[in-house]
This record gives sequence, structure tokens and C-alpha cells, in this order.
Amino acid sequence: MFLTDSGIETDLIFNEGFELPEFASFVLVDDERGEAALDAYFRRHADIAVQHGCGIVLDAPTWRASRDWGSRIGYSAAETRRANESAVELLSRVRADYAAGAPVVVTGCIGPRADAYVRAECMLEDEAEAYHREQVEVLAATDVDLIHAMTLTYAAEAIGMARAAASAGVPVAVYFTTETDGRLPDGTSLADAIAAVDAATGGTPAYYGVNCAHPAHFEAALPGGAAGARVRSVRANASRKSHAELDESPDLDAGDPAELAGDYVRLRARHPGITILGGCCGTDARHVQAIADACVPAGGAR
Repeated sequence: MFLTDSGIETDLIFNEGFELPEFASFVLVDDERGEAALDAYFRRHADIAVQHGCGIVLDAPTWRASRDWGSRIGYSAAETRRANESAVELLSRVRADYAAGAPVVVTGCIGPRADAYVRAECMLEDEAEAYHREQVEVLAATDVDLIHAMTLTYAAEAIGMARAAASAGVPVAVYFTTETDGRLPDGTSLADAIAAVDAATGGTPAYYGVNCAHPAHFEAALPGGAAGARVRSVRANASRKSHAELDESPDLDAGDPAELAGDYVRLRARHPGITILGGCCGTDARHVQAIADACVPAGGAR
């Protein structure tokens, strides 16, 4: 059993009062107060893992630290590269301090080229591979254990990301997001998206996950069979709102941590292979604490 961190951007914006241009948390590595907030955020989650005797997966705050998003907020290519490296260095320091208490996995988090909440023109597989290779190669040269490709809305971009990771010699996990009907924003089912990526990459991804959607949206759509066995992680939103509703909301919907934890218990009862549990938008350490209390057996992981 592994926990993960939670909704880093929404936590820092709504609970810590930071302004994150374009939802980019990587900018905080350049600010003394911001770096301290990042450090404290990750340590809060690592403490929960130590308490429960399980592992913790910590994502570098690099979801937006790619060429196009960096450029939008005024970062040059060299500055964006340095931000990726600095973000991983921060997590490496956290891992060193917690190594004796819990297994700590450090990932390089990469996100979609377009806005994950807004349907946009899709890239072809080769274009996606070329675009994401820049960031993947930077992260692969750091201390990351694997790449987390997160909040993906269509299979071709996931294929490009997985191929870029394979080319760089680093493992990759692929996370799709869904709309309220349990399908990807382009209408593809989770089962078909997973099958498409595995077929196009020779099964390169180490595992798959679902993030940035509430369990009520995707629970019934989680596949069984071979595709279902590939889904190992859930990082849900706290809110039951749709992507469109969340995008237009000026306030944080943090939901109910205990209720969300109950949703995870039900998910795992049907899909016991899901053993990497955390949160996404609207969640914070309180939600991960509740999930751990409900899902991790007393005395340690199983």
C-alpha cells in the first residue's frame, strides 16, 4: 500500500494563500516562502505514511513545468529546466529525512500540453512524444524514480508521453481523467484508452491511474479484466462537481474527507489491485489522513 500527496495547487491557493499563475506550482521553488510551503506540504503527507507504516509517493510540483506553460508565465527554456531540477531536489531532501520511516517514491509529474479542463485540438502521437520529451529528459536526469503523466484527456497524448519516458529510460505511470459519465473528455472509455496505450507502447506504462475526478464519476466505469488489472491508483477530487463547474467556481469545494475515504473503501472492495491512494483538486492532508485511516490496516500496509 502506498499513499500519495493530494491537490497541491488547490491546497496552496485556497488554504495557503499563494497565487499560482496558470495553476503552476513550480514557480514556488524560486521563492523562499514558497519553497518552505512546498517542503511543509510534502512533509505533512510523509508523516501520514510513517504513522500508518506504508509507503508514500510524492510528485514533484512540475505538472505545468513544460515548454508551453513555462512560456506563458515568462519562463525561458533554461529557467523551466532549472525549475524542474530544483523541484526534484526539494523532494530528494524530504526523502532523505524520511528514508528510515517509510519508503518514499519521488516522481516527476508531467501534465497535458493543453488545459485538462477544456477540450482542445489533440496532438498526434509523434507530436506528443516530441513535445513531452523535453521535460521528460530533464526529469529523467534527476533523482526521480518514475514519471507520473497526469490528468490526461485522450490516448494519443498518453502514448506520446509513454514513448518519451521509454526513450529516456525512466518508468512511467499514466493517469487519465474523466467527465461525470466516467469517460475521458474525448468520449473514450477508460478500458479503451488503456488498451490503446498498451497496444501502441508494448505495455510500457508501469501502471495506470485515475485522477482529477470524483469517484462518483468514474467508479462504475472502472474496467475489469486485463485493463482493470492495470489500474493501480486513484487520486480523486474532493468535489462531485464537473470539470466545467470547477473551472468556473471562485471557491474551493473540499467535500467531506470522511465521505471520500468511504468512497475509496468501496472502490478497493471491488478493485483490490488499487493500492496507491491519494487526492487531487480540493483535497489536502486531511483527506489523505482520512483515506489512510480507512484503507490502511492497523499496524501497516498489506
